[in-house]
Amino acid sequence: MRLSRVVKPVVLVSTVVAGLTALVVGPAAVGSAAAGRVYYVSPTGIDSAAGTQAAPWATIAHAQSVVQAGDTVYFRGGAYNYTHSASSCRSQTDRVDAITLNKGGSAGNPIRYMAYPGERPIFDFSRVRDNCRIKGFDVTGSWIHLKGLEVTGAPQNNNLNHESWGIWVSGSNNTFEQLDLHHNMGPGLFLQDGGGNLVLDSDSHDNYDPHTSNGAGESADGFGAHISANHPGNVFRGCRAWWNSDDGFDLINAFSPVTIENSWAWLNGYLPGTTTASGNGNGFKAGGYGGKYVSNGVKHTVRSSVAFNNRSSGFYANHHTVADDFFNNTAYSNHPDFNMLGISSSGAAIGLGKLRNNIAYGGTLLSNMTGTNAANNSWDLGVTLPNAGFQSVSTSGWDAPRQSDGGLPVLPHLHLAPNSALIDKGVDVGLPYSGAAPDLGAFESPGRVAGGSSRHSG
Repeated sequence: MRLSRVVKPVVLVSTVVAGLTALVVGPAAVGSAAAGRVYYVSPTGIDSAAGTQAAPWATIAHAQSVVQAGDTVYFRGGAYNYTHSASSCRSQTDRVDAITLNKGGSAGNPIRYMAYPGERPIFDFSRVRDNCRIKGFDVTGSWIHLKGLEVTGAPQNNNLNHESWGIWVSGSNNTFEQLDLHHNMGPGLFLQDGGGNLVLDSDSHDNYDPHTSNGAGESADGFGAHISANHPGNVFRGCRAWWNSDDGFDLINAFSPVTIENSWAWLNGYLPGTTTASGNGNGFKAGGYGGKYVSNGVKHTVRSSVAFNNRSSGFYANHHTVADDFFNNTAYSNHPDFNMLGISSSGAAIGLGKLRNNIAYGGTLLSNMTGTNAANNSWDLGVTLPNAGFQSVSTSGWDAPRQSDGGLPVLPHLHLAPNSALIDKGVDVGLPYSGAAPDLGAFESPGRVAGGSSRHSG
């Protein structure tokens, strides 16, 4: 299902750059973009150049020194290689960054760093040799929009730390769109702080941390969000996480609510490209505070998402202290599919979670369900689920190229068959649906739309 996508049309923007009037063809930016200037960066550019399409700059650092709110910087295709961070390590456990984005835009006028249409800029940090924790991008500013960039190779160069990061975020109201994050020695993208950030239509895969201090493979998640209190509004939408050595999505130690929707996680918990066990291996780890009860835990939401073939749980409460919402998810062949292990104020293990309209099929279905608020899920119906109840149960092809607008590929896998016993067996949880009632699982069958709204099956 596709939720609340905004299709951004192609427009012509007349802009003045370095004294020259240029007609720029590109995607319309969010908000009032027409007032902003447009600049260009290329692997073959020179920072002393004009920053025009004909005379591009060489680095994002120089671009940031020039741009203002509402401006757009297009990156031409090719490799942007980094060999050192912007500052020196003060110790082997220090944190340094190769790229610092600390200049923010404003509401309706973000600063945009985008791939030139049809091209693929690659930010490669694999040659950075600083002997401490490395952030590829350190986004401390707010109202920044990164789109269409590939980020790879953020390294760990000693074994005294847990992980490094492809992109580390502590600013607010940023958008991270159509990013390809891979082969980093830690999470591809990590929300450390800030509120109102949107991670949209992005992939994080093949991340592995061989030198982490708590054991090889134990900290390289696809996406992480460990937000402090009073920073609501962080959302992962339309994202994919696969073959990360630890978890696909990890919300441990998040003290502000996070929403994950319309996202897929598979084959996490293995050495990338193999079935050799590595880290934790959960698809969606929806919270927890290190196995301890805290009085200020928050509710997270995971909805319309798919987890399959993860080494451990598909959807996992991870000793969370409040009941998360798990709505319209599909779990297939995980171990278990849904594990609602929570923790009480006395420190006792309990089942904790609100579950509606979910499907558990294959693998081990359930764990720690006693005490949960569960209804209208596949296991509540008393029916046997055959493979024929789905259009396909294939686990191949989920990493297919995205649609032209960045949306998830259209696949039949784990969509309900027309005669499935799970059609119209759900309950209204506030998501659009077709037919008399919501279907179970992540993909709504097409048909008459209730209430005049639409729910896509992408």
